[in-house]
Order: sequence, then C-alpha cells, then structure tokens
Amino acid sequence: MRLGAHVPTADPLAEAAARDAEVVQVFLSPPQSWKKPKDRDDADALRASEVAVYVHAPYIINVATTNNRVRHPSRSNLEQTVRAAEAIEAAGVIVHGGHVTDDDDPAAGFANWRATLDRLESTVPILIENTAGGTNAMAREVEPILRLWDALDGTDTPYGFCLDTCHLHAGGEELVDGTQRLLDRIGTIDLVHLNDSKDERGSGRDRHQNLGAGQVDPDALVEVVRMADTDTLLETPGDAADHISDLAWIRERR
Repeated sequence: MRLGAHVPTADPLAEAAARDAEVVQVFLSPPQSWKKPKDRDDADALRASEVAVYVHAPYIINVATTNNRVRHPSRSNLEQTVRAAEAIEAAGVIVHGGHVTDDDDPAAGFANWRATLDRLESTVPILIENTAGGTNAMAREVEPILRLWDALDGTDTPYGFCLDTCHLHAGGEELVDGTQRLLDRIGTIDLVHLNDSKDERGSGRDRHQNLGAGQVDPDALVEVVRMADTDTLLETPGDAADHISDLAWIRERR
C-alpha cells in the first residue's frame, strides 16, 4: 500500500517530495475541457521515478450518455488521455462513471461503457470511479456499480475500480458495508480516493473535507483503507502542509 495525494500538474515529483508521498495523481489536461494533453518535458523523469503516478481524466468525460455530442468527444478525450498516460507509464487512468438522462434506461449507459472499452486499446488500466450524485449515475450506489461490472465482464481492455470514500458516503451507502459488498462481487479495489465529507450521508454533494474533520466516521475511513489494501490518494482541501497532516492522520491509524 502506497500513500499520496492529488497534486498540481506542473511538477508532480517535487510535489510528491514536499508531501513525502509514495504515489501521486495529476491531471494532464484541464479537468473541465476537451483539450488534448500536451507532451510533457518531464516524461523521462516520471517514467524513471519510484513515485507512482496516476492520471485523472477530465471531469467532463461521460462515455455513458446517449447524447452523441457528449459521448463522442468523451471517447476521443479518454483515448487521448490514455495515450498521454502511457507516455509517462502511469499506473492507471481514473475516469468518473458518468450518467444517462432521466428519460434513458440505465442499461444504455452500461452498454455504452462496454462499447467504449471494447474499442479502446490501452496498456494502462482504466479505473472507473464512483460518483457522489445523480439519479441515473452508472456508479453512485453499489448495485449500479455491480451492474456495470457485469456489463464489462470479458472486455480485453484492462479496467478496475477506484473507490472514493466521500462519494460513497454522499451516495447514501454505509462506507464499510458498501466496500465489503463491492469486494464480495468485483474482487478487488484498485485505488482508493481517501476523502472525508463536509456533508451528511446521502447528500449527493461532492464536497471533500480533510480527514477526521468531516461527517464520515473516522474509523470507517481507516477500515476502508485496510480492506482495500491498495494505493491510496488524498483529494482533500488545501496545500502540501494540509496533505502532510492528512497523510500523518492515516499513517498513524493504518
């Protein structure tokens, strides 16, 4: 298990050193844009580093939707992000599960996810992250996540699951119970986004808080890290000093 944080994009290795992080996560392009990631001058250093680097795909991506004006650029941008992640030998590409509209059958969203992975060639695992809100989300509550995994079974593209603790809490699930149900069915959790929440369980609000300062049971946060036993990244508010404090919080309890 390696511990780290989401860090600014410009110099991930310096940011990792500032936090004493063993793993980091970055954006390679603006999170609310279709812009193609640029080649990185530090690609050689990132490939050679012992610090593992995960890439978070832009939030705007929604490959589940039946809206072609969103789904088609989403697929294109995901592929561009994957190519950029491969160039730095990233440990994985995290992408939100997305959603369909109120008028759509969720089965269409699961089918669109399968079609996306079937056509995507990648040497980097695609890690699908659970989301905090949305009534027709593909990966908010446990049951839709399990339906999505059933739909993806057998695809050749490497994929896995990224569990965000704030999102699971916001989605209305009990943290430890929800994590156990996921492990029972999908087998492994590939990455944890370890975040407290500013809001009560079931709020549907994606507002991260520093560890132990929010509305999530602190013991549950620690137990999820233990259960998942995998790379764990903070996406908590603040700068390096705040992340140092949060990393100390989980290291002391781990």
